[in-house]
Amino acid sequence: MKRILFCLVIALVLLNPALALDIKLAHVVNEQDSFHLAATKFKELAEKYTNGEVKVTIFPNAVLGDERTLLERMKMGIVDAGIITNGPFVNFVPKFGAIDLPFLFRDPAHAYAVLDGPIGDQLFAELEKQGWKGLAWAERGFRNLTNSKKPVNSPDDMKGLKIRLMQNPIYVDSFKALGANAVPMAWTEALTALQQKTIDGQENPLNVIVSFKLYESQKYMTITRHAYARLMTWKKLKPAQQEAVVKAAREAAQFERDYNNSNESQWAKELESKGMVIARPNLKPFLDAVKPVYDQYSAQFGKDFIDAILATK
Repeated sequence: MKRILFCLVIALVLLNPALALDIKLAHVVNEQDSFHLAATKFKELAEKYTNGEVKVTIFPNAVLGDERTLLERMKMGIVDAGIITNGPFVNFVPKFGAIDLPFLFRDPAHAYAVLDGPIGDQLFAELEKQGWKGLAWAERGFRNLTNSKKPVNSPDDMKGLKIRLMQNPIYVDSFKALGANAVPMAWTEALTALQQKTIDGQENPLNVIVSFKLYESQKYMTITRHAYARLMTWKKLKPAQQEAVVKAAREAAQFERDYNNSNESQWAKELESKGMVIARPNLKPFLDAVKPVYDQYSAQFGKDFIDAILATK
């Protein structure tokens, strides 16, 4: 359905630039996830390009809080930087929601053209007004549906399925339009709910499905590619350090993009070898089912803004 975007953001916090700088970089997933791959590459490059003036300490596994908490703690100066999916930003910059619209991006090249161009720059500018500095857009791949109940080959098959979603109203409305029982829930809670069968399924990129061993609780996967998934202590950096950190972030993002794109087919084969049944349905009925979601959000995000994304080559 969507390609999952995440954004490397850094807090706009004023500290004494003469002090040795150790950036606390947090994310919410485990060390096998591509988020952590991007984090470790950013650490390597930021320390290299600043000649050791900037050190990066990574905090995985949500040890410093969930994504919304991380954003709030960045503003407070408790956390310096985060690798954050786009969903939580909607609470602070509503226009971010436009890139969560289902089936918005045709393929990775389309997403890169949008996010690496004027539209991505516009969103980062809006982010900076809220106290965060966006450094780079990376990805985790397109999100796909899994569940423990049955194969899903059409929207009719989704009726009644309890699907865990990010706490994002566009995701909720999209899955309701597809007939599912949408259950917004923090990822840390979702893992337990999947094991205990209090929810039937979830949606995430292949990398997440593999790294969290979701095949242990989920029998069926549908390649829907419905959504696309995407660092911040900024003012404490000297100009040369800022330049080096941006360079490191963008190279780390590209490294992570390449990793995802080169491994998607292998991850699918691995999941099949673990017993998952993978469906690759015709997506037109899904697209037709979510058209009301576009109509619903056009006024909020601006039809021209959405059309500009769709028209980007």
